[in-house]
Amino acid sequence: MAENTIGLKAFGGYIPRLRLQRKSITGANAWIAPNLVGKGKGERSMGNWDEDSLTMAVEAARDLLGTDEDRSHIDALYFGSTTLPFSDRLNSGIISAALTLDHGIQAVDVSSTQRAGTIALLQACNGVAGGANKEALVCAADHRKARAASVQELEFGDGAAALSVGTDNLIAKFIGSHTLTIDFVDHFRGSGEEFDYGWEERWIRDEGYTKIVPEAITAALEKTGVSASDIDHFVMPCTFARLPQKLAKMCGINPDTVTDPLGSVCGETGAAHALVMLVHALQNAKPGEKIMLVHFGGGCDVLIFETTDLIASMSDKKGIVGSLADRQEETNYMKFLTFHGLVEWERGMRGEQDKKTALTTLYRNEDTVMGLVGGRCTETGVVQFPRSRISVAPNKPAVDTQEPYKFADRNATILSWSADFLSFSMNPPNHYGMIVFEGGGRIMMDIGDVTQGEVDSGMEVRMVFRIKDFDDQRGFKRYFWKAVPVRKAVATAQAAE
Repeated sequence: MAENTIGLKAFGGYIPRLRLQRKSITGANAWIAPNLVGKGKGERSMGNWDEDSLTMAVEAARDLLGTDEDRSHIDALYFGSTTLPFSDRLNSGIISAALTLDHGIQAVDVSSTQRAGTIALLQACNGVAGGANKEALVCAADHRKARAASVQELEFGDGAAALSVGTDNLIAKFIGSHTLTIDFVDHFRGSGEEFDYGWEERWIRDEGYTKIVPEAITAALEKTGVSASDIDHFVMPCTFARLPQKLAKMCGINPDTVTDPLGSVCGETGAAHALVMLVHALQNAKPGEKIMLVHFGGGCDVLIFETTDLIASMSDKKGIVGSLADRQEETNYMKFLTFHGLVEWERGMRGEQDKKTALTTLYRNEDTVMGLVGGRCTETGVVQFPRSRISVAPNKPAVDTQEPYKFADRNATILSWSADFLSFSMNPPNHYGMIVFEGGGRIMMDIGDVTQGEVDSGMEVRMVFRIKDFDDQRGFKRYFWKAVPVRKAVATAQAAE
């Protein structure tokens, strides 16, 4: 492979485990929107109350990176999303801290367009091609709100994807791209607004997609010298039925190469969906196949990749295939509205706490809080969380002997637990307990993604980066790690796929 060849080195994906059944939405709103009943098929992904675009991006990136603690090879991070938790704070910096990446990393937020994911990917490719970066990590995620009884409520979904770009050990070579920037407004969300405002569908389809997308595809094929007949996977997010097949045929591409838009199993994940679909396509691709990635919005991005023999090395990744298999049906529409902050509900006196975050303490303990980094005594080997100047080693409380010790990717089990209905919880009962780690160390922490009666001592758990709580008075989110069950069915489902 040529030395200056760039492309994709690895991928990761994350779709929230909860899947809201669309018939629950249409059934609850049938009295006011009976026209939506026909759209009540399938399910959409639904982030838990403690998930947002940032936490989902972290999970997708962790799937990509695996358990390797040495992440110094990553020297750039691009995060694409239209639902950034902070308007003025480097969101990609939070992701970097959670992944314990080096402080010397270049981190960039990309937003304000549905093409945020593909733009982030293009910037990473340009950065590596130009020599500014050796390996770049690209994350894209969206967690959008929609008005109740709207089409968007049914079509939207929550999800994230991650890709790494480099020059060696490529699973897919980057052949080339073309971009059109056109201020065609199919929808918009004004500053400070919660919901998108969409324009007329036929106009968007006929004047937007049908005219802009073919122009971009034709230019990309000409620039790269790739023939339309060479495309094996045509990847394009679109909620209009059969429109991707029509556009592919207009450009001379076999309509049978159009990939599943995943609308019936997770919904359209916004700025992340192009990369979500790309990861899904990579998991189903064979060596030597060409993938065309198209994303429409304020113009159009077209990227072309060709898979290599190393694509088979990604079989251990959960990716989008594994995330889709790891699912729990949700039929409680009110829970969905509550988790998305769309209803006012009585939280009781126990929910009336001032949750102001001490930013100085957060900074001084960044790796502890954001990266779940504890300490290991270099003299006794005893590990602890949090680390301190004095080791907790029995009979030998050594001083200043600890080195950083990462807990986030280590196997763990529940030692003891409680299910508490008295303390405030967004999803009662509040589960928490003592978590013990393989190799030593224990942490008292919240247990997430569980239902009443599911938790038991000895249960295997893994760590996930989640929202700890909200400071509603100041608009600040506090993040920390939680334990969630390791469900054996996921591996079985992946193998079956």
